[in-house]
Amino acid sequence: MSELKGFDRMFRLDGKVAVITGGSRGLGLHTATAFLLAGARKVIITARKSGGEQGIDQAVDKLNALPGISGKAVGIAANVANTEDIQRLVEEIKKTEPKIDILVANAGATWGGPFEPTPDWSSQKVLDLNVRGVFNTVRLMAPMLAAAGKPDDPSRVIIVSSTAGVNVPHVGDHGTIMYSASKAAAHHMARNLAVELGPRNITTNTVAPGFFPSKLANGLIDILGGTKELENENPRKRLGIPEDIAGVMVYLASRASNYVNGVDIAVDGGVRLSSGRLTKL
Repeated sequence: MSELKGFDRMFRLDGKVAVITGGSRGLGLHTATAFLLAGARKVIITARKSGGEQGIDQAVDKLNALPGISGKAVGIAANVANTEDIQRLVEEIKKTEPKIDILVANAGATWGGPFEPTPDWSSQKVLDLNVRGVFNTVRLMAPMLAAAGKPDDPSRVIIVSSTAGVNVPHVGDHGTIMYSASKAAAHHMARNLAVELGPRNITTNTVAPGFFPSKLANGLIDILGGTKELENENPRKRLGIPEDIAGVMVYLASRASNYVNGVDIAVDGGVRLSSGRLTKL
């Protein structure tokens, strides 16, 4: 028999403080929900806007209404593509929390269209949020992460990338070349951060989702033939559901992944491995 210390708490987040960028909807909201259900003491979500159907306020209300949770959700409006706004976010968090256990860099932007007419502003928008924004968010929150990390229970950085960072998903009229390049950069940034921050008791890993129905993905899903067609092309014969992202996020944030650092985890049903198609003509 092997002695597995604390196995009954291995996938728990009791007492942890998490920050999730882009946490008001989609994958960020799924993650915030999972963290609270796993026992997190506080989950701080950010988005650019407080009000509206996709804003922070409605998400915080939903999260705090979850049955049986002991922690709470807090919302702070911030544009994490802007370095000054990230610094303001850090200072706002410091007012109540000197340390952060988990940082999920989830906020992202995309743009699609034909190659040659690509407007330069679209590339700047994508790179500013998906690459510079992630780098600066981790950089400016690193001291608070290091303050919480321990050799036997490190703090966590989880970068939400995409399977577009490891394959060529779409070219042609609906190409997403700069988005794909930005996600490849996010993958390699995480590997660099794993080596840079590991000695400070901070692990860094990447989650690379495939298609999950969301505001960000739904337009492209329709262009590529709709949900049914994409389901048929997937080895699992379906698209992603909230539980799929929740499970891997709790794993990477919990003691179960203490020794996992610099790893990319694809959450796509295996579709990245099939030949597929590059574009919908």
